[in-house]
Amino acid sequence: MYSYSHRNILDTLQFSKEDLDFLIGKTRIMHDLHESGKAFGILKGKLLASLFFEASTRTRLSFEAAMERLGGRLVSTVGFQFSSISKGETLYDTMKMIEAYADIAVIRHPVEGSSRIAAGAVSIPVINAGDGAGQHPTQALLDLYTIISEKGSFEDLSIAFIGDLKYGRTIHSLINLLRHYKVHLYLISPEELRLPESYKKNINGFPMTWEETTDIKAVWDSDVAYVTRIQEERFPDHKEYEKLKDIYKVNKELVLASKKNTTILHPLPRVNELSTDVDDLPNAAYFRQAKYGVVVRMALLCLSLGVEFGGKEDAHG
Repeated sequence: MYSYSHRNILDTLQFSKEDLDFLIGKTRIMHDLHESGKAFGILKGKLLASLFFEASTRTRLSFEAAMERLGGRLVSTVGFQFSSISKGETLYDTMKMIEAYADIAVIRHPVEGSSRIAAGAVSIPVINAGDGAGQHPTQALLDLYTIISEKGSFEDLSIAFIGDLKYGRTIHSLINLLRHYKVHLYLISPEELRLPESYKKNINGFPMTWEETTDIKAVWDSDVAYVTRIQEERFPDHKEYEKLKDIYKVNKELVLASKKNTTILHPLPRVNELSTDVDDLPNAAYFRQAKYGVVVRMALLCLSLGVEFGGKEDAHG
């Protein structure tokens, strides 16, 4: 009999297809509870530590809004300069202190693997909100939920990933989830920003198929296009960033030429890679994507804390 068992959310590789089907079902229940006003109070008396040591707007506010909408409360720190880490305190010691204050912690950190260190230090649940160029599992889960909500099914979907596939943790994380489904990927990037080999190896043996191209016109054959910015902060050589930063641009003309009424996603923030003239198209789903993020994180907070919601009916499938 299936049982969901993840208290910590650190890496997308921890989830099986059964886990993902269960999470999608539970998020649908949470979505309904939220829309009907019945979600408030589910986490009354619980305290979230919101620890963001790297710049964030959507993820931080989304987690904090999720906790507030569930009737919980939060304590937070934003940036190294406002934490004792700036005084030389280790992340381990910081987390031991947080464990004394909060019931659950969400952490964003610029160093890959930091969330695993944080989780290893404490007995409270820890959720990775992004660690360097590594993983961003809750973004991937909300992206997965967005795709199923917008398209109705994963079966035989073609999905284009556009832009920075080398450093893009949102893409790395989402590919690890989508590999469980029968989808085809178009990996659109310049040669210098191709998907790392380690992520390609993770696809082996799964129903997902993929192909690499530098041609943005592959979007026209895609049911979903996931656009990402070229991330200046990840480049060790700024000249390389300047050379590649404007290599792709998704605009209204490109989207309207699609053969498949392509749904446009973007984890945001955007710079020049996604034109504002796309915003008013019905298949522009990136602001709905951000909204889905709140209910996904509401569900995840409850599940990590072991708090039941929506009755005891099975949400699996």
